Amino acid sequence: MKRTPMEPMKFVSMAALWPENSTTSLPSQSPVSAEWEIMHTVIPPYIFILCLLGLLFNSFVLGVFIVHKDQLTVAEIYLSNLALADFILLCGLPFWAMYILNNFNWPYGDTLCKLVNSIIIIINFYTSIYTLVMISVDRYLALVKTMKARWLRRTLYAKVTCFILWILGLLLSMPTIVHRKVKFIMEYKTMSCILDYSHSWKLAHQILMNVMGFALPVLVIVFSSANIIKALAQRKESVGFHDTNDKKATVLVYAVTLVFLLCWGPFQVFTFLDTLCDVQALDETLWSHTLDVGGQVSVYLAFLNSALNPLLYVFSGQYFRKKVCAIYRRTTRHRRGSDMTIYQRSVVSTYINRVEQIKTVVIPNVKD
Repeated sequence: MKRTPMEPMKFVSMAALWPENSTTSLPSQSPVSAEWEIMHTVIPPYIFILCLLGLLFNSFVLGVFIVHKDQLTVAEIYLSNLALADFILLCGLPFWAMYILNNFNWPYGDTLCKLVNSIIIIINFYTSIYTLVMISVDRYLALVKTMKARWLRRTLYAKVTCFILWILGLLLSMPTIVHRKVKFIMEYKTMSCILDYSHSWKLAHQILMNVMGFALPVLVIVFSSANIIKALAQRKESVGFHDTNDKKATVLVYAVTLVFLLCWGPFQVFTFLDTLCDVQALDETLWSHTLDVGGQVSVYLAFLNSALNPLLYVFSGQYFRKKVCAIYRRTTRHRRGSDMTIYQRSVVSTYINRVEQIKTVVIPNVKD
């Protein structure tokens, strides 16, 4: 689908974002719509707030895991990898906000154009999604295949898997890394960071995004979640009463799947519709404006998932809360110990000073 560079460029667009290439335009006299003006005003503050909260949440999670790094379970290793991926991804978003505020001129050079938009954001996009997949798989092994898959749930295997996920993210990001560049757009006289590739590369990239970045992960997550819920229901019937822990696990499984679909689903739908327009399965004229605006809104909704992940996957876990409480008790105990030491030193010092103030009294021997 050939996009209007005013819309894709003006807004980090799907050009500045993932797949689009904007080199053609509608007539130059076409005005910028009210939707784009609103988005231009709203998106930068939204990005800064999202980054602030997301970085705060994920850094807190990473800090707790670092303190307990020698006692992490398999699930917690995946959670820490997820927090790291989300943290790094969020670090790249402020560049987009400044890019918009700078009237879509990219002042940071070609290297940062590739680094921020390809290496930081795209690699962490894939790594974050597949870490969510591994969390669901691990939960499936723990609750459904409890005895048969015990040997698979080892911390060493989890660490190796996390490393493989980063390599996978790098490989899936190679098309973006190669084609992302700073280019002068003559019509709007801007030096913009865009994806500059052919129509066939664009189709391949969008299909890759839809299949590897959404369809396959969703299938695995839905499969794992469905079997977990089924196993918990069977456990409830066999035991004869409803376990509170089972209820919490069921709610968490639903929440994980639902939030993932709500955050990433709209962006993937718009990407798929854009692909249909490219192959002329949909009327480009009718869908152009909807896909331009919808693509922008949906992608920033997708990044909200990076700020919500700590709340869903970590803060709702009872073992994580125990780790936080342990750190709090340790800190409180240390503080009380320090206060007691100061008090004891004060008492000893006061006693010594009083002893030094006592003068020797000589009583004369009175003879009768």
